Amino acid sequence: MLKYLSLIIIIFSVVQINAQGNADAQKARLCNEYYNNGEFQKAAECFKDLHEKDRIQDFYYQKYLECLLELQQFDDADKMIRKAIKAAPDKVERYVHLGSTLEKMRKTAEAKEQFDKAVKLLPASQVQISSLATAFSNIKKFDYALQTFEKGEKLLKEKSIFAYEMAGIYRDKADAAKMTECYLNALELMPTRLTNIQAYLQRYLPEMTGSYDELKKQLYARMQKDPAGTLYPELLVWVYILENDFESALTQSKALDKRLDENGTRIFKLAQMALNEKQFDAAILCFEYIIKEKGKSCYYYIESKQLLLATRLNMLTAGFNHTKDEIKLLETEYESFLEEFGKSKRTAAIMQEFAQLEAFFLNNIPKSIKIMEELIAIPMLDRNLLADAKIKLGDFYLMSGEIWEASLLYSQVDKDMKDAPLGEMARYKNAKLSYYKGDFEWAQDQLDVLKGSTSELISNDAIDVSVFIMEHLNLDTGTTSMRYYAEADLLLFQNRFDEAFEKMDSLLVKFPTHGLGDDVYMAKAKIFIKKRQFDKALELLVKITSEYKDGILTDNALFKMAEIHEIELKDKTKAMELYEKILMDFSGSTFTVEARKRFRKLRGDGV
Repeated sequence: MLKYLSLIIIIFSVVQINAQGNADAQKARLCNEYYNNGEFQKAAECFKDLHEKDRIQDFYYQKYLECLLELQQFDDADKMIRKAIKAAPDKVERYVHLGSTLEKMRKTAEAKEQFDKAVKLLPASQVQISSLATAFSNIKKFDYALQTFEKGEKLLKEKSIFAYEMAGIYRDKADAAKMTECYLNALELMPTRLTNIQAYLQRYLPEMTGSYDELKKQLYARMQKDPAGTLYPELLVWVYILENDFESALTQSKALDKRLDENGTRIFKLAQMALNEKQFDAAILCFEYIIKEKGKSCYYYIESKQLLLATRLNMLTAGFNHTKDEIKLLETEYESFLEEFGKSKRTAAIMQEFAQLEAFFLNNIPKSIKIMEELIAIPMLDRNLLADAKIKLGDFYLMSGEIWEASLLYSQVDKDMKDAPLGEMARYKNAKLSYYKGDFEWAQDQLDVLKGSTSELISNDAIDVSVFIMEHLNLDTGTTSMRYYAEADLLLFQNRFDEAFEKMDSLLVKFPTHGLGDDVYMAKAKIFIKKRQFDKALELLVKITSEYKDGILTDNALFKMAEIHEIELKDKTKAMELYEKILMDFSGSTFTVEARKRFRKLRGDGV
């Protein structure tokens, strides 16, 4: 019977406790509702009942205190906190709440006593140390928070255990040197925090100091103390990449590659990043290191040789200064590569690049055609690669004046790849060919179909040419002026720039009022940009903005001018002025989004 009676009493007690708990939970929801609605008097009375039932519990205590402070009932808050401290003397953060309340009552000396007392009574508990430091940080008592963490490290006998949290406080104090030091200490203690620490350093160091010099200084100092370590050199590589200083990044990466006896993966990845940022010189140094230092046994050897050639060709295409001898040397390197690795599916990309070099930089169209014909003849060639090769071969035929051969190849690709992007590209090429020949109406019919292309690039190009034809075709009594321009356009495509310019100049003389002037200026400006003759390009672009203010190329001209000033001439102020003009005067332009992004970046918004 006693056993059954005890069981009944226990069950009854549990039911009572649950019932009381449910009642308190319902009341807490009501209190919160008052608090969220800004009814702090009602919320205070409500939370007071819950807090006085359990002064140890933090949630009711904290909410009741917030209500009293909102009501500026500081005397009541003072009394409440003191009772709460007696109920839970181990919760030292409550001394901070008391000190903060006393400060609001203008009792500065008494407040300081409470702050000092909180630190003095700090137990050797990681949770309590963090809670007290957080309480100090919440009221902007950063020095006390740091003092708490420093004492906490001594109590726990663990150096740098709170370095990560201390870094956050130094960040709030805008102390870049100490913030950096603490983050590096935290990283040494726990390397798994690398990503978070990198994010903080990347975000806050430039804001505080305008550079990463402080971080680099501390990294070099630590590397001298630990010359065999890899953590700090890897972080230094990351910093150099942020600064787009890929050559310095390569210096550190080579040291790591040798120290760790790696297979070149680190250097190859760095080369790829350099290419993405158009840091061609650095990328070339990376590829050369793999080729010379790692040799043929390296997994990345062949790909590095391929990308080295492609990078040098890209530099020519981008208009970097070069001599005839440098181009001839590159030609020799392409020939050597194909001699070493043969002409096959594996080297198809190199063959295409070699043909481009011959056509566009050595003006050897017959040789480029021969290379592409050899490529197309390779058996079992990938379907897409074959189609792309035929399009390029068609381009070379067009450059040599063999229009029928070019059209035949474009038509083959159009038929073989009907609904694929390459098929649409071939169709666009054929439409452009009709435009060059002066068959404007048929060209426009084909271009109108291509406006809905799945490829945004093809669609945009088709729209541009179609609009151009529509705008200019019937502005005079015939199509003579348009034929002049189309013939000049073909000469530009064939890299016969002097002949193209001569024909365009004749057009402006013979048809001064036709309206093709801005198109002539734009076409010439693009060639001058390609030749890196920026002064001549700017002169023509300015003419477009002054003589054709209402023309459809004005915003385009402004954007190109801004790009030249930003990227080539490094004139940040002038570039911002031009980007801003696009935003103010051409809000509907397709260049608006990019102009806004670049303007904000130049202004320093961190976009």
